[in-house]
Amino acid sequence: MASRLRPGSQKKQIKEKIVQIYESFFKGEDVAAGNANFWDELFLLRPRVSVLESELTRLSSEQLSALKVPLNQLFARCVDVTDAVDLLVGLDAAEREMGRLCGRCAELLAGLYPETLRSLVLDALLAVAAASEDINRNGLLEYLMINSSLFEPVIQLLSHGATRSVHGHKCVLLLTLLVNYRKSEPANPYVVKLSILDDELALNGYSQVITAALSEFNWKYAAQTCDSQSQGWLSSLTSMVGNMFVADELATRSESIKANHGVLVALYEAVHLNRNFIATLTQASTDASSQPPSPQSTLDREQAPAPPAAGQPDPLGAPVNLLVAFLQYCSIVMQDTKSDAATNNVRQCFIVLTCVSEDQYCNSLMHDPNLVFVVRLHRLPMRHRKATDRPAHPQPLATALLDLTVEFIMSHLMKRFPLDLYLQCVGIVHRVLCYQKRCRVRLGYHWRELWSALMSLLKFIVSNENAVVKRNNIFELAILVVNIFNLFITYGDTFLPTPTSYDELYYELIRMHQVFSNLYSMSLRYSNEGEHREAAMRLTNNLVNIRAICNHFSPKIEAWSQANNQTSLTEDQVLDVVRSNYESLTLKLQESLDQYERYAESPRYSSFFTAVVRSVIRDTWSGLNFDQVDHASLLNQTSAIS
Repeated sequence: MASRLRPGSQKKQIKEKIVQIYESFFKGEDVAAGNANFWDELFLLRPRVSVLESELTRLSSEQLSALKVPLNQLFARCVDVTDAVDLLVGLDAAEREMGRLCGRCAELLAGLYPETLRSLVLDALLAVAAASEDINRNGLLEYLMINSSLFEPVIQLLSHGATRSVHGHKCVLLLTLLVNYRKSEPANPYVVKLSILDDELALNGYSQVITAALSEFNWKYAAQTCDSQSQGWLSSLTSMVGNMFVADELATRSESIKANHGVLVALYEAVHLNRNFIATLTQASTDASSQPPSPQSTLDREQAPAPPAAGQPDPLGAPVNLLVAFLQYCSIVMQDTKSDAATNNVRQCFIVLTCVSEDQYCNSLMHDPNLVFVVRLHRLPMRHRKATDRPAHPQPLATALLDLTVEFIMSHLMKRFPLDLYLQCVGIVHRVLCYQKRCRVRLGYHWRELWSALMSLLKFIVSNENAVVKRNNIFELAILVVNIFNLFITYGDTFLPTPTSYDELYYELIRMHQVFSNLYSMSLRYSNEGEHREAAMRLTNNLVNIRAICNHFSPKIEAWSQANNQTSLTEDQVLDVVRSNYESLTLKLQESLDQYERYAESPRYSSFFTAVVRSVIRDTWSGLNFDQVDHASLLNQTSAIS
């Protein structure tokens, strides 16, 4: 008898009644036989979702087929009584039953019902949307496409602050998953409805949900950074043994970043699909404190840091808008590109910024000198510079965006060269400059930092030719960088803030002439043979004006130096030589410098977003926990509904 007992137990474990019913049901027994009130009694019992899921996954395909009729009956009873979906329904009644389910859910979301019930409805819909990791193979979503009546009540929940604070994250996540179901096909009504949505309250609500999630992540990071800096010498001492804890810190940060995957996809879909959403990027979220927290808070909330006490500085300060929060978020996550997951997260951020930098209206907002914001960009600690972040001051958002790209360029010059991320980053810079050239916008920016970063990138490529060139077609990146300089050379006088800025451009090109000379020599070597010879040849041709500038002014400077008997010239002296010799300089007119290939998700990024959505679905499914529902409280609330 002892062998039948669990170790350390004195009596046989008793199974819950609901578990016994599940086991009998999946054995094929008629659980309702002889009990006319069985179904009423069943739904009075506390459901055990984990046990139900375990019983389902244990069955083979043949056993599931044999249970088709009772499963259909169970589904129909669930719709009648609880409006929860079992995810299994017969094909002959699928459209009818799923139509009823969608109608009931829409009614509960739109009506005057308890928030607990609404939350359960959203959880049930998220369970439907996350039923398959491959969202395009989730057959249940086909019925939600046919019955697209859920869009309006979900949007209404986002439009009102009270409901948004409770259900905002779930609503945005649900819309994101629905939009990604066969999104390339015209049959998805949620793609159409989201793309034409012009309800300002709804769009602002959507934006504020994302802003709140990103701001919470930024606040935690800033609070942690402030705490480590305040420790002074103790921080320096512990840094000597800090490598032992790097893995744990990165793991914690990775989990926090992972929790925001759904938020990033939601931001991408809104920016990519809806031009009306662009206006919300720069609108201050003054009620951020009342917005729904990050995904961890709505699915599996971890303990959030306490707000700053009176007299202590707030790491984030005043309320921010979505673009400010997103730029700060990008500056944090792009510090780590060591793992594939981290790299993909940065890639997703750069895709959003690419869409933003291509939009004419968004560019006008970012360059508006009357729209200035404090953007606290975080910098990666490096040996050759101080780890502290720069003091932030109000500035146009285009300035912060360029600062972000400069920081990425300077902090990722490594042997494991992230070429794709560099192409995206430099492409963002190119798009911003194209807008400035077309609209003749003179942004008061410290352009020398950008030029220095781009030259450092070219110098790194040349210095690490064996490690970088042989692995990647690095010439496409070099062409993009060189063409940015060509854009400055050809059109810089129309968008640089002052004539002196244009003179300084020439000074920097002449000062770093050896970098361009080495780049030209490298491109010549690869232009005769090899798989990248065509790109290398184009790079050679694109360097013609930069080489002409260097070859023209270098002898002039040397002659002035000898004539004045000076071996070392100051910057002002070099600039005087440059200004006095512009007229004798001959340059080649280069066309299409302000042209670029506009972003398109398909085909380049289709597989990437498929993988990202898979990750979002896994996180969503693991975060759903119906066992934590307070059924007694829910029954008390619903009993009062007339």
